[in-house]
Amino acid sequence: MIDRHSMPAASDSESTLQKLRLGMHIMLEGARIETGRTPRAVIWSKNKARLYRYAPTAQKRFAVPILLVYALINRPYILDLLPGSSLVEYLVGQGFDVYLLDWGIPGDEDSDLGFEHYLFDYLARAVKRMLSFSRSREFTLLGYCMGGTMSAMYAALFPDQPLRNLVLLASPIDFTPEATGLYGLWTSARYFNPHQMVEALGNIPGELIDLGNRLVKPVANFVGPYVTMWERIAHDRPLDSWLAVNKWVSDGIPFPGAAFRQWISDFYQQNKLVKGEIELRGRRVDLTHICCPVLVIAGQQDHICTLPQAEAAMRLLGSQDKEFFTLDAGHVGLLTSPNARKKLWPRLWNWLESRSL
Repeated sequence: MIDRHSMPAASDSESTLQKLRLGMHIMLEGARIETGRTPRAVIWSKNKARLYRYAPTAQKRFAVPILLVYALINRPYILDLLPGSSLVEYLVGQGFDVYLLDWGIPGDEDSDLGFEHYLFDYLARAVKRMLSFSRSREFTLLGYCMGGTMSAMYAALFPDQPLRNLVLLASPIDFTPEATGLYGLWTSARYFNPHQMVEALGNIPGELIDLGNRLVKPVANFVGPYVTMWERIAHDRPLDSWLAVNKWVSDGIPFPGAAFRQWISDFYQQNKLVKGEIELRGRRVDLTHICCPVLVIAGQQDHICTLPQAEAAMRLLGSQDKEFFTLDAGHVGLLTSPNARKKLWPRLWNWLESRSL
């Protein structure tokens, strides 16, 4: 005999079924949500790249504009994820004139693009356009991940440019095996030949880059996100942030072949940036040439850019005004976690405020 009092109510059963359907739909169809919602306009373009200027919302505006630079992999909307979880939205709301350089999605015809092209032909020209548009004499450069590495290289290559501030967010500088951890082992010249890989594939598929990143922590990266998803669904917690981050993580783009070859060979395998041995179009990248104020930010749980990789900037850059700030977060959590909104963003604003007047 069945005890009806021990059976779940019909509404509970229907609710459980709806939750199961929602979870399975997400797993089968992928995370779908609108990201990058802060209003913006294109003010410059070259090939696939676009320079965006975000619409000001605050009455008081700082005189020094901010140019955001992201990596050559994944998409830059991680900087403008969702309303309330957007660094772009926050900075605009605080009165900053914010710009973002989107490298775009490279095609097969772009496989010969290397760092010299991106720094001299794209970033340098985007800076010139931004200064003209903003009518500002100086600017702040904020780079995230590889975008920070490239920003540091730009600052070293163009010390005569009016760079007021440099912010390096989760940006690898030191690529010694001791600093890079498992990445250093995987990319070691003993086991990995980037030249053959580029010769075979041209541009490196985004899915392949994503797989390599996930395998550093396979359980956490393959299983962990869906455990979190089911927990949120089961307890009727909001899913928007999870959907947005999951969408971004899976939204990889090709890595231009020439740049990939340089990234693995010159940086990971030979650590040329630290040694001062990188030369682009006849100019040596000497980090001691960077003299502007620098804020270095790193995640204590970051396995993509480890603390030693980021902290190396403190001893290598020539600036006298340098500050190192860490947050108990991973590579993505530095931008998207509640801890980032509570601690990192206000710290960034406080650092920039007195240096942007």
